[in-house]
Amino acid sequence: MVATSHDDRRSTEQPAHNHDVIPLREATRAWFAISLQTFGGPAGQIAVMQRTLVDEKRWIGQQRFLFALSYCTLLPGPEAQQLATYVGWLLNGVKGALVAGILFILPGVAALLALSAVYVAFGDTTLVEALFLGLGPAVIAIVIQAVIRVARKGLAHPALVGLAVASFVALTFVAVPFPVVVGVAAVIGWVLGGLIPSLTTPRAAATDDGPAPLISDDALHTERPSGRRAAGILAIGLVLWFAPVVLAALAFGRSSIFVDQGLFFSGAAVVTFGGAYAVLAYVAQQAVNVYGWLAPGEMVRGLALAETTPGPLIMVVQFVAFVGAYRAPGDLDPWVAATLAALLVTWVTFVPCFLFILLGAPYVERLRGNRALSAALTGITAAVVGVIASLAVFFAQHTLFDETSRLTFGLLDVEYPHLASIQWAPLAITLLGCALTFGRGWSVLRTLGVCALVGLVVGVLPHAL
Repeated sequence: MVATSHDDRRSTEQPAHNHDVIPLREATRAWFAISLQTFGGPAGQIAVMQRTLVDEKRWIGQQRFLFALSYCTLLPGPEAQQLATYVGWLLNGVKGALVAGILFILPGVAALLALSAVYVAFGDTTLVEALFLGLGPAVIAIVIQAVIRVARKGLAHPALVGLAVASFVALTFVAVPFPVVVGVAAVIGWVLGGLIPSLTTPRAAATDDGPAPLISDDALHTERPSGRRAAGILAIGLVLWFAPVVLAALAFGRSSIFVDQGLFFSGAAVVTFGGAYAVLAYVAQQAVNVYGWLAPGEMVRGLALAETTPGPLIMVVQFVAFVGAYRAPGDLDPWVAATLAALLVTWVTFVPCFLFILLGAPYVERLRGNRALSAALTGITAAVVGVIASLAVFFAQHTLFDETSRLTFGLLDVEYPHLASIQWAPLAITLLGCALTFGRGWSVLRTLGVCALVGLVVGVLPHAL
């Protein structure tokens, strides 16, 4: 069927930034639904957005989605939350970016705040662990589906397939640092782009099912970058970023725990390349050995709690702040101090994420037609497929097995599970999640709900008997 003139025009033009591609109210409902499904770290979060925004709602084209993801991968901070912010900006401008980015983290903030309080009050999270017993395995099935779909649509050339496999091997079996993998992938993509002109050409539309996306792969966003706009956003962003820290210093003194945490996590926010796992060792070392906010081993418990909640895993910093301020509240009530610290640290961790997107997105959009940049980002996109697969393996190992070990020999650096430590209940729920996702074609939310219910029954029933 020949497309209408309206569809043709929409494929090359996109509504101006002060207009909405879709109604903001409809977008808000969608982002809220997505925020409740973002379990399992960046792999699971990207999987949910891929399925919802690209496959089901058809709001954004596959290549456009991957292009945005490639840019967000280059930034410090949680790439999935920044991807949501970027897509929100494409759909509804600045207000859409704020809605998408805030809703992406809001359920996790509320949930982890409550779980941190439960931890310091009781030290027992049996109910939460039972809930995650079902959610974790379900996320494995969702991530597998996302890897398959992104690979099919994003790896349009055998060279990109090889780059994705090489990235997976480098991260999983050689432990090459994440920034190195991304940087090398960009260089390789740039070189291949000069040798293979068709490298950046997406797969034919005939391989894609469904109507044309609202934001097509070749649409040009009409918000033009300008120095005045960038300066305004930078000024407002910096004031918002550091205002709470300044207010804390004025109210409680420069030596207060609020200022120490605000400054430390502001710095951590700009060096968190590779996500929560990459910065975890640094934060744990400083929080335990330098500041004394946590006891040894508590960082692992905090990460486990962060994994049970929707939103970015970097939210573990909220747990660190809560526990640290509760134990050193100064003149405040411990609960008040802990809550203030948790909210302050969450603020200074995520405000930079919005700043990076709102500053850079208009420039990145204008450079999409640059062949050299497009080739470099195509290389990064291929690497991202390998990154998601590597994260899926990591997540599966720690979900399905109680014990793992690390083998290091020369360049080889492999974490492997102890087969005897396999957990049969999570394995069974993983198979159930795969059956519902692949066999029945169930939605993410429906699959998560059923698996969570099974996890609650399996996890709580033995304690009730």
